Amino acid sequence: MNPKINEAGLALIKKFESLHDGDLSAIGLQPKQCPAGIWTVGYGHALRGKSGKFLTGPSGKAEAYALYNNMSVEWADDLLQQDVEYFASAISGFIRVPVTENQFSALVSLGYNIGINALKNSTVIKRLNAGNTESAAEAILWWNKASGKVLGGLVLRREAEKDLFSKP
Repeated sequence: MNPKINEAGLALIKKFESLHDGDLSAIGLQPKQCPAGIWTVGYGHALRGKSGKFLTGPSGKAEAYALYNNMSVEWADDLLQQDVEYFASAISGFIRVPVTENQFSALVSLGYNIGINALKNSTVIKRLNAGNTESAAEAILWWNKASGKVLGGLVLRREAEKDLFSKP
């Protein structure tokens, strides 16, 4: 089984990650922190430092800017494509039941946002692999918090992912 993300799934990621600019006073696209405190660039590409760990907090800013200062839109698109391919491959490895293109695309969007390990161990995947797609769709909605706080943007994103997952 080699499912791929469809245009609806890619559009969903682009909409909610949005091409952002951390420093509006400079030319180009600079890194910025996501609500969870991880430095990201482009369409929510999470940055890792030389240590291999995610760059977080104020201490990660200098390294984030050194690695990805003045990113272009083309570079952001390339990073998004690489990230989506990585997530699609990883998710394919732990889904044990046939899924539709829309279900797979919604899972890639969810995994892109919450991380592959969180998705792999989630109730969403457990329910899906047990053959209960309706309750798997409902469990998508539970992933609406960052640092323990419900965020309006995550509520909207999870509803959009659930809708895509549930669409034939």
